[in-house]
Amino acid sequence: MWLGSSIGAAGSSHVEEVSPDTCNIVIFGETGAGKSSLVNLIVGPETALASCDAEGCTAETMEYSYDLAIHSKTLKVKFFDTAGLGEGSEGKVPDKKARRLLKDLLRRLMKQDGIHLLMYCVDGKKQGTEAILALCRNYRLCTFEVKKRVPIVLVITRLESIEPEMEEWWKNNERFISEHSMTFNGHACITTLTDDVTLKGRHDQSYYAVCKLIEEYCTRNGPRRNGLKVNGLKRHRPKKLFKKIKRTAPQRIGPEKNKPKNIILFGETGADKRSLVNLMAGREVSVASPDLQRCTMHWEDYIIDFGDETYKVFDTIGVEEPQLGIREYLESVDSAYRLIKELDRQGGVDLLLFCIRPCRINATLYSNYKLFHDYLCEGNVPIVLVITHLEREMEDWWERVQSKFECYGIRVAGHACIIAADGLDGPYETLMMKP
Repeated sequence: MWLGSSIGAAGSSHVEEVSPDTCNIVIFGETGAGKSSLVNLIVGPETALASCDAEGCTAETMEYSYDLAIHSKTLKVKFFDTAGLGEGSEGKVPDKKARRLLKDLLRRLMKQDGIHLLMYCVDGKKQGTEAILALCRNYRLCTFEVKKRVPIVLVITRLESIEPEMEEWWKNNERFISEHSMTFNGHACITTLTDDVTLKGRHDQSYYAVCKLIEEYCTRNGPRRNGLKVNGLKRHRPKKLFKKIKRTAPQRIGPEKNKPKNIILFGETGADKRSLVNLMAGREVSVASPDLQRCTMHWEDYIIDFGDETYKVFDTIGVEEPQLGIREYLESVDSAYRLIKELDRQGGVDLLLFCIRPCRINATLYSNYKLFHDYLCEGNVPIVLVITHLEREMEDWWERVQSKFECYGIRVAGHACIIAADGLDGPYETLMMKP
């Protein structure tokens, strides 16, 4: 039997010192996934401000201390209810800020008294590509920060209507989760609704399921924290944006000075990325795809020397294509994620080259920008827009559309209007750079 009593709650953007015998549990997930309702399920009704819809209601990290009685002993628990991820710029907490707050919290706790358990809260009613992408992205955000030293459990909410039982959600999705390299130490399929007496059985079942996870991972294992085993290593990312883009990346210093600068080239299929690689190299190093078919699976890298500088250009697969199935799309995103994290460990990504055809701003273009610049690189890597196929209007295309890009929040450190297709000669063999 699990019983308990609340011993106080406080909102704070900083992590306070907690007693060594306190079990620290961090709850994270998308906006409106039911994180605060999960706290109320365990601590008590109306302890945490919860929303009845998909809107976020937690603007900062909230801390809730609780005495959970487990059999003959009392377990001191401290829940950290974090701001929801995935809100737009107009939300209560924009996604970029929410991600930063979560990372700061994890790092601070790992340095102080550690973390016993991560609870990843997801809305079981959400479906579609966006929900799948968010599931993978948020999982990797936290597991990357704690380096898989902290157990993580999946808590699926809003399952009050699923039949024949709430566990059906896990049966339907377990294989998919495993195929996409997400590993959870446990899970709980729950409902947090309290205003429907017909759901009392499921509500009690949910309470016991979550308490069982807490008992298992907070009494069996001590807190996981940073220590000598990780050698104090920290990720390195470039912090400054380019002030002027030509054909160079930011200067490296120290032991990284002589290493090639890493450039990631991305864009939709048919934007002539491979021809752009050949243009940069000054010779044919990559076979182009004139029929617009997908020809770059995952990524290919090329060493390109320019003056006294060496660059390593990574040509990635075209993602966000309308014809992609969910599985193929996720494989493309996962490939790009693994590439960027590997380069992160090697010193970082120096520059993003976003290759597009001259067209109106559409969902594919916008999603590609957000995926690479905002999500994968977290806004820390400068991005240059490269517009291909401008045989007839190189001089004025960018001047006509620049304000529209800015209206959509697509901001770049520089741009290049080019002709990169093979078989052209005369004045179209030039590369036009705009600072």
